[in-house]
Amino acid sequence: MITTPQPSGAIPDRTIYERRESAVRSYARSMPRQFGKAEGVWMHDDQGGRYLDFLSGCSTLNYGHNHPILKQALLDYIAADGIAHGLDLHTHAKRDFLATFEQLILKPRGLDHRVMFTGPTGTNAVEAAIKLARKVTGREMVIAFTNGFHGMTLGALACTGNATKRGGAGVPLSHVAHEPYFDYYGPEVDTADLLEQRLADPSSGLDAPAAILIETVQGEGGLNAASPEWLRRIAEIAKAHGALLIVDDIQAGCGRTGGFFSFEDMGFTPDIVTLAKSLSGMGLPFALTLLRPELDQWSPGEHNGTFRGNNHAFVTATAALRHFWGSADFQRDVERRGELLAMRLGRIAAEHGFEVRGRGMMRGVNVASGEFASAVTAACFDAGLIIETSGAHDEVIKVLAPLVIDDAVLAAGLDILETKIREAMAADYAVAAE
Repeated sequence: MITTPQPSGAIPDRTIYERRESAVRSYARSMPRQFGKAEGVWMHDDQGGRYLDFLSGCSTLNYGHNHPILKQALLDYIAADGIAHGLDLHTHAKRDFLATFEQLILKPRGLDHRVMFTGPTGTNAVEAAIKLARKVTGREMVIAFTNGFHGMTLGALACTGNATKRGGAGVPLSHVAHEPYFDYYGPEVDTADLLEQRLADPSSGLDAPAAILIETVQGEGGLNAASPEWLRRIAEIAKAHGALLIVDDIQAGCGRTGGFFSFEDMGFTPDIVTLAKSLSGMGLPFALTLLRPELDQWSPGEHNGTFRGNNHAFVTATAALRHFWGSADFQRDVERRGELLAMRLGRIAAEHGFEVRGRGMMRGVNVASGEFASAVTAACFDAGLIIETSGAHDEVIKVLAPLVIDDAVLAAGLDILETKIREAMAADYAVAAE
C-alpha cells in the first residue's frame, strides 16, 4: 500500500544546497526533499516520507535500488580488496564481465561486436561512437533525428535536438543534420523516404554521412517509438550510402523495452551500439561502445578516459547479467509487465482523449501540455510517487518504473497517476467553467 508521505520532526537544514550547489540542478527543484535511503522500488526522505520510484534514475536503476544480489557481490569484492580503479589494465572483474557479457548477451543474439570501455557516462559512449565513425569513413557529417537526445558534451550535444540544452554549448554545434524522425509529420509522411530522397539527390545540400545515429525509442524526446519497418529502412539507407548505423541504447537498453537491446528481433544489426545507465545494474557509472570487429581501427590510447576501468561497476554488472539474463524468464516477465503497463495507460489515456507513447516498460501518456503534465507530476510527488515528464514541451508523463516491480505495486502507483490526472482535469474544467 502507498501512503502519502508525512513529515515528522524538525526539518533538517538544507540551506547548504542554496548556498553552495550550482543553479544547474533540476530534479531537486520539483522534488524538494533530502533522501537518505532506498531499497527496491522505494526511496525514503529524512522526514519519514516513503516514495514509489517511477523514475529509476532515468532508467539507470532497472533492477531497483540496492538489489541484494548486486549489493552483496560488491560488498564481497570490496572486502577482498579487489581492484577499484585500473584504467584499462586487465583485472579479474573486467575479465568476468567480458566473459559473461559475451556468453549471455552477445552470442545468444548473434553479435560479434568488440567492447570498447569509454568514460563513465552515456555521452562518453556517444562521443566515442561518432568519433570512430568519422575516423573509419573519412567523412564528417552525422545524421541525427528530430527530438533525439544523445548527451551533453559537444559532439553528442550537436546530435541532440533540444534547443535549451543546445543553447548551453556556447559555440556552434556543427557537422550534424537533424532529419525528421518516424511519424514526425504524421503517419501520412514516410520520413525514411524523405531521407532517402535527400541522400540520393546530389543537390540536396546534405553531405554524405559518416553515420546515422538513432534511438529506437526517444526517451527524452517524448517516448516516440519507431516502427521496426521504419528502422529497417534506416538501416538499409545507411548501408546503401556508406554510413555506419549507430543505435543509442543508453536509455532504451538493458531490458527497458523488453529485450536486452531495444533493436532485438527487428531484422537489422547496428554497426555500433552505445550502452550506459543500467549497464552496471546498481547506479554505478559505466558506459561502453559496441562496434563491429572490422571497425576497431583505434590505435592504442587514441580514445580513452580515466574512469574507463570502473571495476566496481564491472562486478555489479556481471552479477546483474548472471542473475537476470541467465535465462529467458526475466525477459518474458518484463515483456508481460510492459503489456500490463500499456493496457493501464491506455485506459487512462482513453478516459481523457490522451495518447500513449513508448514501448515495453518505457511508456507514458502524452497530455499535450507541459504545464498540465508538471501539475500532475507535482501532485503525484505529494502523494508519494516519483515520476517525471519528457518531450519537446515536457508534455509526456513518463513511467520508468523498475523492471522488477511487483504487479500490485505497479498498479498502486498507476492508481495515483490516474487519480491525479483525473483531479487535474477536473480542476481545469472548473476553471474553464468560471
